[in-house]
Amino acid sequence: MTTVLDRYLFRSLIVNYVISLGVMMSLYVVLDMFVNMDEFTESRRPAMTVIANMVDYYTPNLALYFAQLGGGITLFACAAALARMRKYNEMTAVLASGVSLYRIARPVVIFGVLATGLLVLDTEVIVPSVAHKLARKHDETDSGLAYEVLFLKDREGALLSAGRFEPQTGRLKSLLVMVRDEIGTVEKIIEADSAVWEPPTEVSRRAGMGQWRLERGRSATRTAGQAGAFGPRGSQVIGFPEVYPSDLGPNEIAVRQAEGWVRFLSLAQLRELGAGATADQAAIMRTRHSRVVTLITSLLLLLLGLPFFLDRSPGNIVRDATKCMVVCGMCYVLTFIAQSIRLESVTAFVAWIPILVFGPLAMVLFDRVRT
Repeated sequence: MTTVLDRYLFRSLIVNYVISLGVMMSLYVVLDMFVNMDEFTESRRPAMTVIANMVDYYTPNLALYFAQLGGGITLFACAAALARMRKYNEMTAVLASGVSLYRIARPVVIFGVLATGLLVLDTEVIVPSVAHKLARKHDETDSGLAYEVLFLKDREGALLSAGRFEPQTGRLKSLLVMVRDEIGTVEKIIEADSAVWEPPTEVSRRAGMGQWRLERGRSATRTAGQAGAFGPRGSQVIGFPEVYPSDLGPNEIAVRQAEGWVRFLSLAQLRELGAGATADQAAIMRTRHSRVVTLITSLLLLLLGLPFFLDRSPGNIVRDATKCMVVCGMCYVLTFIAQSIRLESVTAFVAWIPILVFGPLAMVLFDRVRT
């Protein structure tokens, strides 16, 4: 049952959260824009085209920025609400009525959990849906962009290459596909002058497979029993396929071309990708655990920061805020360092180090709150 105190705190938290969200996201965009302005203007496009490219780039990237700043935004909003109560002696009045500081902290923690739910929605639904746009660099928003594709693995282990890929039109030119067997030996080669993507139908959507419509397609299949490589002496069967089924559509190719593209995927997609024998198991394992640790850290930052503001006295707010920034900043930096370490082995221990270090500290700080 919600009380007047709960409604008052929730209203204050929502207002501070919206303000913190707008300020921190705007600051992130402005700083990034200031650093990378030359990337947008190097093509000497008209001013309106440059502005349109900037809007096209930063609009989907807001989801990625929120995934990075969500924990800090929640902490700032909750700390500001409690600091205001201390400044105007509202916390003293609440304590005088017989309400403990832990009772004041309860709606704040509930709000933190709800805010973390928004973070889950962002990382598991919104970010994967715009992953092909997040994979772009600052100078890759122009509609005339095209680049080559080199040896991308599809679900079946085939390697797909193209001399030119046009993301806006979804067209591949000079397509080359090398179909391999279980041990990685090339058993079939497919070539085409160009290929246009056809999205999955109702039947193939369940399997996540679409197809490339080939123009002047030609295939060469090595005859069973021939151990040698393709060549003039090898026995081959020539065909002229019209389509090539694949799970690599234009959006997937755009994502796979980016460095660190695995971090744009949802946990369900990572689980599906990890089931394949050709996947980088170490990168997938590291990303999955880092995703969970990030969500826990967003709550951990709140639990680390609250004890500095749950105080009877209205004074020394600046001092307490400084201590909060130092402790939470150390947790944030350690989380960033732990997730930046790249190990070749399939292990997730490093990603959990911030939780193991600052989790007990949060419990100690909460236990020391005088109420």
